[in-house]
Amino acid sequence: MTRDTPFEPDGGDGPGAFLLNADARPRWLDDVVIIGKATLVVYGLFIGLGLAAGLDFNGIVSTLQQVTLLATSFALVALALNLHWGYTGLFNIGIAGFMAVGAYTMALVTAAPDATFPGLGLPLWIGVLAGLAAAALVGFVVALPALRLRADYFAIVTLAFAEVIRLVYNSSALQEFDLLGVELGTGGGQGMSFPNLRNTVSRRLMYVDGDPTAGPSLVGRPFLAIGDALELSPSVVEGWVYTAVLVVLVAFVFVVITWIGNSPFGRVLKAIREDELAARSLGKNTDRVKIKVFMLGCAFMGLAGMVWQGRRGYVDPNLFLPIITFYIFIALIIGGSGSNTGSVVGALLFAGLLFEGPPFVQRIVDATFDLPRPPTVYDGVIALGDLDPMPLLGYAVGELPNLRFVLFGVVLIALMIYRPDGILGHRNEPASPLDLTKERPPRERDPASPEGGESDE
Repeated sequence: MTRDTPFEPDGGDGPGAFLLNADARPRWLDDVVIIGKATLVVYGLFIGLGLAAGLDFNGIVSTLQQVTLLATSFALVALALNLHWGYTGLFNIGIAGFMAVGAYTMALVTAAPDATFPGLGLPLWIGVLAGLAAAALVGFVVALPALRLRADYFAIVTLAFAEVIRLVYNSSALQEFDLLGVELGTGGGQGMSFPNLRNTVSRRLMYVDGDPTAGPSLVGRPFLAIGDALELSPSVVEGWVYTAVLVVLVAFVFVVITWIGNSPFGRVLKAIREDELAARSLGKNTDRVKIKVFMLGCAFMGLAGMVWQGRRGYVDPNLFLPIITFYIFIALIIGGSGSNTGSVVGALLFAGLLFEGPPFVQRIVDATFDLPRPPTVYDGVIALGDLDPMPLLGYAVGELPNLRFVLFGVVLIALMIYRPDGILGHRNEPASPLDLTKERPPRERDPASPEGGESDE
């Protein structure tokens, strides 16, 4: 049986088929192992650096929580982008704009009516649903004119719409406005505050009625018990509860997109990616399919914007600059376009090793060593003439958060040379639930019927 041989216990060939590897294990188990190994690599690096710098246990656990939170946020957006680019071939570089729509919609729905920049004051779950719907609707509006464009032109349209969205939220005209007699406001360039998503979700899960004084809930009791046993601060425990919610969201989106990819709808997406004209010639309404998948992917991007920036309880337009889109593409390229597992692994490696790693190393070095900090690299190079490398090293450490952009470029160049498909880009995402890779030998074929041809039995 081949690596990607599908198997269904009931003999069906629908989207629920379980893919088996060469050892007859479900493929999702391999996916979990791959993601687990990548997690161990990232965690091991941060734990090792933290121990070397003398961080206490609480500090190391807090650092791991922040890295995991960032990785899950990137993974949500990378999975959505994989649905657009990896599955359908839609080159969407307006990711930041759709994230902004989800985050701002949730903020406007949940912010208190008496806040500096007021909202509707509705419950959080309504705000999340509104954000999903708004991001999908904006995706529909963007997709309509963009359907007539292909490749780079489609990308330019999505980028332009994302910048229009950001500038609209940055406009002073929306700082405070009246909608059907209701006072609302986005704060313009100042941004706006709303109920902190991290605190609201974690406390609602951990405590009865979300009140820390009312005692732990059934869900919160094990988290608090583990926190007490490990002597973790309450804020770290709450952070891990919120992070656990994001991990569940990533798993849910992963399963949904995988199910879509194995469904007849998903096979149409892959046909569009390979040759849209051929798919259309077979009678498929490719325009309708692209609108549907674009709206769904935009809804997931809006969800990522809500959970990522909503943890601060504050949102402003500068959180959704085009560079956010650049980050997501790097994560997907590292993992491998077209692979959902690669999307998660790429997000984890990017968030841990490339995005959070350099600033963490800088903090560790600053806390451990007293290096000189020359104002320019020229001063550091001059010091080399006196055989003193410390000023140049100190300058490099001080610029690590900026030098990571150089590291981004080095990683992308290395990938283009040695691994152009990404780490997991070689993994097949079969378009058919049937094994079409092997032809049975003649002796294993069904006997011919008396009338000729093959038997139907």
